[in-house]
Amino acid sequence: MARTNNRLNALTVTRLHTQGLYPDGGGLYLQIAQGGARSWVYRFMLQGRAREMGLGSLRDVGLAKARVRAAEARKLRAEGMDPIEHRQARKRGAILAASRAMTFENCAKAYIEANKIAWRNAKHVRQWESTLRTYCYPVFGPVSVQDLDTALVLKVLEPIWSRKTETASRLRGRIEAVLDWATARGYRTGENPARWRSHVENLLPSRSQVRKVQHHPALPYTQIGEFVRSLREQSGMAALALEFLILTAARTSEVVGARWKEIDLEEALWTIPAHRIKARREHRVPLAPRAVAILKSLQPEHPQEFVFAGGKANTSLSNMALLALLKRMDRTDITAHGFRSTFRDWAAERTNFPREVAEMALAHAVGDKVEAAYRRGDLFEKRRNLATQWGVFCETYPRGRVVALPSRTERLAEILRSNNDCGAATGAGF
Repeated sequence: MARTNNRLNALTVTRLHTQGLYPDGGGLYLQIAQGGARSWVYRFMLQGRAREMGLGSLRDVGLAKARVRAAEARKLRAEGMDPIEHRQARKRGAILAASRAMTFENCAKAYIEANKIAWRNAKHVRQWESTLRTYCYPVFGPVSVQDLDTALVLKVLEPIWSRKTETASRLRGRIEAVLDWATARGYRTGENPARWRSHVENLLPSRSQVRKVQHHPALPYTQIGEFVRSLREQSGMAALALEFLILTAARTSEVVGARWKEIDLEEALWTIPAHRIKARREHRVPLAPRAVAILKSLQPEHPQEFVFAGGKANTSLSNMALLALLKRMDRTDITAHGFRSTFRDWAAERTNFPREVAEMALAHAVGDKVEAAYRRGDLFEKRRNLATQWGVFCETYPRGRVVALPSRTERLAEILRSNNDCGAATGAGF
C-alpha cells in the first residue's frame, strides 16, 4: 500500500531539481521553482478556498524541521485556526514586545537624526532638541513609545499652553511627528495622542483664544522718508544693510546673509537661493537705483563672500546688528522685520498694483496649490516697477506730509540721474 505520509527522504530531496511540487504527505510539499530555488510549503483548505503557507527554504529548513512545522500548522487547523493568521499575529506580538523597549526619547533622537539633513539649518535642529529635552524628556522620555497616551501629552502641554502658546503649539506638533514616525516604523500602534484635529483641539483652547497675534512693530509708511534721512546720518555697515533691507523689503537673515555671487549689478538683480528663503524656493529681487548705489559703494577690491561683511574675516553682519542700530537711534518702538509691513501697507494704500505683486515682492506664497500650478511666472517686471516707486517714496519727507508719487517722466529722470551717480558715496541724496 502506498505511503500517505513521509513520502520523501533526505536522499530523495537532494536529488530533486526539476520544477514542480513534490508531496511528503499531510499537506507538506517540497516546491522547486523555475530557477531551481527549493522551499517547503504547507497547503490546506480554509472555508472552501485553497491556501498556501511558506515554511522556509530547503537551505535553512531540513526535511525533519519542515515536518515539525507542518504538524504545528495542522494542529492549528484542527483547532479551527488559520495558521497563516496565527503566524502573522505572533510576529506582530514580537514587534510590539520589542517596541516596549523603544522609549519616546529613543524615538525622538532617531527621528531628528533621520530628518535633520532635510531641515533648513542647524538652528532648527537645536530648537527641536531643546524643546523636547526641556519639556518632554523629564515627563515621558523613558516611557515606552507604545505606552504614551493623551494624559501624558497633556501633562507636558497644559502647564505652558497659556503662557508659552507658540512654544507649546510647536512642541505638540513635534510630539505628533515623532509618534507618527514611531508608528510607521512599527514601534507603536493605535491613534496618535498628540494629534490636533478632532482630538487635542477638543481638550485645549485654540491659540487664538489664549494668545493675541503679536505683529512686529512697524513704522507708518508716511514716516519712512524721515526715517531714511535720519538713517543716512548713521555710519557703519549696519546702516547700509538696514537701508538695503528697507528698499528690498527682504528679511533680516536674507540681507545679512547676502553673497556677492547672488548679485547682478548690471541687471540690478539679487537672486536669493531657495535654501535661504523661508518658502524654500528661489526668489528674484529687483533692485531700486538706490539699492544698486549701496551695493556699488560696497564692492570689494578683493573677492569676498558676504555683501554686508562682519567684523571678522569671511563673516557676515550679525542679525543683532540691525536691532542694535535701531536702539542707538532711539527707535526701540520698531523692528527691522516691521519694515516689510511698512512696505506692504504702502503698496496697498498708495499704489494700484495688484495684491499678488506686493505679496510676491515679500516672497509670500500666492493663492492655493491650483493657482500656483497655473502661475509659473514671478511677475518680475511688475515688481521692478513697484520697487522703483518704493525707492522714490523712501525719499519723501518731511515726516507726516503725504506727497504724491512722481509722474512716469519724473521717475525715469530720477532713475537716469541715479544711475549716473551710483558710484558715488552713500550720502543723503541719490
